[in-house]
Amino acid sequence: MCGRGIDQVLAHPCSPEIHEQSVRSAERYVALAEQENGPIPRRNEPSDVWDAALDQLARMRPDARIINLETALTRCRGRACKGVNYRMSPENADCLAAAKIGCCVLANNHVLDYGHLA
Repeated sequence: MCGRGIDQVLAHPCSPEIHEQSVRSAERYVALAEQENGPIPRRNEPSDVWDAALDQLARMRPDARIINLETALTRCRGRACKGVNYRMSPENADCLAAAKIGCCVLANNHVLDYGHLA
């Protein structure tokens, strides 16, 4: 899930504003991770968000790398009123290429969290 805090620590984060019942800023998720794990650098390289997973994938050599993106790729601020909305800056999508993702499934309940293109 590349939205919320992950997007905030990449090179081109969206506005951190979110509309969840108990959290209003994606930066709060970064702060919670830092409380548990220590400081997290900002403006990371695309491959940095995968950490040890890239080494594990290299060792496993899977035939396919398939993910469910579980977020909208947009900077749009107009959101669907549904309680939890995820978004990731399109400029940060290169983190998917860094992991050599072969198939990115968008069929989930968050793909239209910020509307759709007409």
